[in-house]
Amino acid sequence: MMKKNLYKYLAGNEYPGRGIVLGQSPDGSKVFVAYWIMGRSANSRNRVFEPIEGGIRTVAADPAKLEDPHLIIYNAVLTLRETTVVTNGDQTDTIAQFMNGNLFPGYSFEAALATRTYEDDAPNFTPRISGVVDMRRGGYKLSIVKSNEGNADSVQRQTYDYPQPVAGEGHFISTYVKNGAPIPSFAGEPLRVAIDTNDADKFAEKLWGSLNEDNKVSLFVRSIELETGTYEDLILNKYTAVEG
Repeated sequence: MMKKNLYKYLAGNEYPGRGIVLGQSPDGSKVFVAYWIMGRSANSRNRVFEPIEGGIRTVAADPAKLEDPHLIIYNAVLTLRETTVVTNGDQTDTIAQFMNGNLFPGYSFEAALATRTYEDDAPNFTPRISGVVDMRRGGYKLSIVKSNEGNADSVQRQTYDYPQPVAGEGHFISTYVKNGAPIPSFAGEPLRVAIDTNDADKFAEKLWGSLNEDNKVSLFVRSIELETGTYEDLILNKYTAVEG
């Protein structure tokens, strides 16, 4: 499978939904973590990323306009010692609980997600997408938990493990294939994509510019220095939080 140009893929896709990209810089010194959210409704667009200790959470841009928080307000990124956890929902907390307790050594990620299903937003049944990154070795895993093409009685859990990633490439997964009614869930393996810059700011700028202008809401990019395990975070929000 050839590496895809992620920017072109996103620019040609009105609504891939929420997305995760994990990959290594061309010089091999860094791992990038990218996560973005999109929205079609006023409620799902009413969000910003807000920094918390070791990560980010989603909050309402305008709390007075928040209609239904249960699937749109959550911790999206957490840092557990030398692991970055990124997900599109409150399964971030489930993964953190399993990993902090070392409940299934080496497989806490998979075990945690085995307790969860897709989101309860019929008829879309939005998939839960999740990733973990080893901040010193650079390896990562991606997971998707989804319905069987909209069949609510059949859950599918797929995990992809990349313990030895290659410089200059990464993998991308999103909640949806494209816009639709109902919206079709992402299908197949995560896309193998080119990581074309060592500069996290440029990476974020290109990603943000590729996302659909009407539907994009927020973007988070983390750059992890593999030699030290230290990281820097960048947040881009389309909307401005209303100060209470």
